[in-house]
Amino acid sequence: MTHRAGFVALLGPPNAGKSTLMNRLLGQKLAIVTAKPQTTRSRILGIHNTEAAQILFVDTPGLHESERTLNVALNEAVAEAIRGCDVGVVLVDRSRGWEPIHDALCENLAAEHKPFLIVTTKLDLAKDDAEVAIPEHIAPTRAPLAISARTGYGVSSFEEAVARALPESPPLYDPETLTDRPVRWLAGELVREAVFECLGQELPYEMAVDVIKYADAGADRVTIDANILVMRDSQKRIVVGRGGAMVKRIGTRARKQIEALVGCHVRLNLFVKVDPKWLKSNKRIEALGYN
Repeated sequence: MTHRAGFVALLGPPNAGKSTLMNRLLGQKLAIVTAKPQTTRSRILGIHNTEAAQILFVDTPGLHESERTLNVALNEAVAEAIRGCDVGVVLVDRSRGWEPIHDALCENLAAEHKPFLIVTTKLDLAKDDAEVAIPEHIAPTRAPLAISARTGYGVSSFEEAVARALPESPPLYDPETLTDRPVRWLAGELVREAVFECLGQELPYEMAVDVIKYADAGADRVTIDANILVMRDSQKRIVVGRGGAMVKRIGTRARKQIEALVGCHVRLNLFVKVDPKWLKSNKRIEALGYN
């Protein structure tokens, strides 16, 4: 049997469903998912093995039209994923339809001579069965695939289509490997997800998580110390909450998710730190793993 392997870049605007789709395919939560835009801040590799293929999914940040320092770094992560992929997947949220960002992604893929699929997402949320209008000069020879990552509809067909598009190759990673990201970094992302979920609309854009300690504390325990970074004292007060209630709530939520990831008890210590320069420093953004 011919075996195929390669990198598949999941591309689209913010909240197109890239992270949800990758988590569904992996059968495990690897990328954090929230309803707030700009949740994904870095390329995340998820390794999915089938009998005939090893599909290396690369979850990317949503492409942004902004010159802010962080967004420039995120857009470069998208460009790097396009340059390094074997196949591109352009995701279109059915509720929003085709956007100018999709044109830019398809043009970039074509410029790099990368084959790509167009996939419409969130079929479970669509109000009707109307097809998304794809520009004639971009539309592939076959109709775009339609999926719902939440229900699983169309995901198997999507997986088969991606595998067929990959080059013939033996596996590129050990089949037991799930990602190239360290657990320490994944834990920090789960803390950041908990901040998103607990704060909702109050969440400051200028927030990051820096894991300063990750240590095994015995056979069934891990200790993690992490700083939640904000840019102003007013933001710190929001994250801490009255009497520390909010940061405690964030910690409880994050700890449960991290324990599910690592399979043991976690002692999580969270600190809220004002760092007014982190968002404007390329070096700091890189150190946090956001490019």
